[in-house]
Amino acid sequence: MTDQIEFSSFYKLLNSIKEGESEKISLLNEKIDEFKHGENSKSFLEELGSLYLSIGITELYNFTNQTDLHSIGSIDKEEWDNLSIKNEEELPVFLANKMIRYVKENQKTKEIAKKWNVREGEIKQHITKMARYITEGIIDVIE
Repeated sequence: MTDQIEFSSFYKLLNSIKEGESEKISLLNEKIDEFKHGENSKSFLEELGSLYLSIGITELYNFTNQTDLHSIGSIDKEEWDNLSIKNEEELPVFLANKMIRYVKENQKTKEIAKKWNVREGEIKQHITKMARYITEGIIDVIE
């Protein structure tokens, strides 16, 4: 698989909402729903990344106990530290673990392998790497 996988348009959408463009929230919710169901993916890697984005944003909301990206983007270091204590993990670890756990518990490797006609092992090679990649992108936007 040599195609470049990137989600810059999604990260730009997240950033615009974080910067106060609340009229784009409904578009974000549509994208998250689309990503959760693997719609419009062009490869198994893109589908895995999209799934991780939907999980990552949902779990960001859970971690912070809020759904307002503008407010989340305004959280200071002390509050992040308090949230890490409350959640018993720092945000990057929390998000990546939630993504990986979801894929394993819901047998998504099997489902994606069948859909894209690839071996499960090929997908499993990317589970942790993709979780890190997506987590880094989310963190970059909210910082």
